[in-house]
Amino acid sequence: MAATYRALASVLMLVGFYLVALLQLAVVVAAFGWLTRERSGLFATNVLWPLIAALGAVVVGLWRSLRTRDEPLPGLVLTEQDAPQLWATVRELADAVATRAPDEIRLVPEVNAAVTEQTRLLGLVGGRRTLLVGMPLLQAMRVDQLRSVLAHELGHFSGRHTRLGGVAYRGRLAIGTTINRIGRWNPIGMVFRGYARLYLLVDNAASRRQELEADRASVLLAGPEAATSALRSLPAIDAAWSFYTQRYVESGWSAGLAPDDLFGGFGQLLAARQEEIDRLREEAPEGSASRWDTHPPIGIRVAAMADAPAGGAAPDDRPAGVLLADVDAAGRALQAAVVEHGDRTLLPWPEFIAATLAASVQHRADTFYRAAGRFTGTTEPGLPTVLELVRENRLGEFAEQFFDDATRKEAAQRFAGPLETLLINAAIRSGRARWQLSWSAPAELVGVDGEPLDLAEAAKLAVSPQTLDEALARLTALGIDPSAATVVQTRATGRNAGLIGGMANVKLDGQKHDLLILDRGLVLVGNPGSSDEGKERLRRLAGSTTLEELAQSHTFVPFEEVTGVEVTREVPLKATLTLHDGRAVTLHESFTGDLLEPKSRDTLLEVFRSLDD
Repeated sequence: MAATYRALASVLMLVGFYLVALLQLAVVVAAFGWLTRERSGLFATNVLWPLIAALGAVVVGLWRSLRTRDEPLPGLVLTEQDAPQLWATVRELADAVATRAPDEIRLVPEVNAAVTEQTRLLGLVGGRRTLLVGMPLLQAMRVDQLRSVLAHELGHFSGRHTRLGGVAYRGRLAIGTTINRIGRWNPIGMVFRGYARLYLLVDNAASRRQELEADRASVLLAGPEAATSALRSLPAIDAAWSFYTQRYVESGWSAGLAPDDLFGGFGQLLAARQEEIDRLREEAPEGSASRWDTHPPIGIRVAAMADAPAGGAAPDDRPAGVLLADVDAAGRALQAAVVEHGDRTLLPWPEFIAATLAASVQHRADTFYRAAGRFTGTTEPGLPTVLELVRENRLGEFAEQFFDDATRKEAAQRFAGPLETLLINAAIRSGRARWQLSWSAPAELVGVDGEPLDLAEAAKLAVSPQTLDEALARLTALGIDPSAATVVQTRATGRNAGLIGGMANVKLDGQKHDLLILDRGLVLVGNPGSSDEGKERLRRLAGSTTLEELAQSHTFVPFEEVTGVEVTREVPLKATLTLHDGRAVTLHESFTGDLLEPKSRDTLLEVFRSLDD
């Protein structure tokens, strides 16, 4: 019955959305006619233009919703030959819940499983069914846990929950498109936003009921232990996947590299960090209920499972990957199907990690090389530039820019940390060191003999003129040539930068711009568009590509090139930035400006204060 109620509610709410639009259209037509008679057609158009624009947004939203299909996520279609046991399991479970088996099983790269159905006539007629299974689940779960997940998803089929999938998807798309196209200052926007909130409240409540209903199939067909442990495993697997991509993959990806076995690497990490992941499973948060959630929190779902009828399924602690004919080959095929490598260099994991960390060290070293170049006026700065400052007893004067709370003497001593990075860079560039992969701990720097290489002591000696020669002698003994370490990136980029805010409709030197605030600089986007769409425009811009590519394709002002900031007004913000090359950039926030998030202006002010210290 829940599916029927949701279908009825979603259809009625979607129809109601357009009834609201039609009522407002009637008001606009009537008002236009009256104003035309009383004044003129031009006057009526000017007065009612915001309402006309809002109704145009409704038409665009409807058109998009009608033309867009709710397609399954991209993935690898698994045939009977690819996954005979998985197909057999799915058919067995489908029979058990009295539903038709899916027409297609698709392997996807997400920590998730889902079902879709291409229905017709508002869900009255069923269509092609697809079961999506996340590769990380097959790598991290037991067979009985995956059976629980599959039973849950097939329970959506048997409960007819997917029949409304197309209607719900189109409803959210139509309303979302309409809201996004109505300007913030449009009076009709308030009506539509209120209705959109009501729509989501109704639809999300129905979705939560359906999740609890599908959970009953998990308990019945896989048993309570498998069902509850699978549910508690999902946050742990998701955390492990996020850790894996952030720690092992993303930095190399930004450096133009890619691992040749993306999913195989995750499997190795799971094996090496099993105890950590088990602890994450045990510490899975119960979660708190929210009326905006599409799924109930874990605690509520586990409590409901305790009251659900349980079947007599036997435990099966085999790794779920056995359900595929060859889990490693499937991972490689999935990577080929869904990952766009572009012109990145594909490398086996040991070489990928070595090259990734070498690039990361060079990136960090370049920051100090560029600073040394600005300090000395050297056009091709490198480690020799810094060591010459040591010999001239000027290291403290140079290093104090990196340590605000230190005297010159203290800054020189504390620069041993950054200098170790520069020595590592020299060792790698000299071919005398490399990074060694570990799945259970951070990668380790090793020498040509494979033994750990520690350059911390050499760095401590190298910060003082009195012991510099001793440090250089140690480097020579190791075969490390300081002159091999020079700047590669002569100007700062947005690589590995973080987004900390955004401001729309800001005037820079008198010209309107949108502004993305990175933790390393400002991305300036000229001729941004209508003043009414600033916040949404910032969101689209930030999500359109990587921050590094945005910094490359638009004007980028790195904070390291700013020598001073004069703030003449905080709200609306007005400031002048002075750059190392002598240029000045004037920033003036307009009264009709938009913020990406409420604290964006305060964040930028904090950055300006730190730059002016």
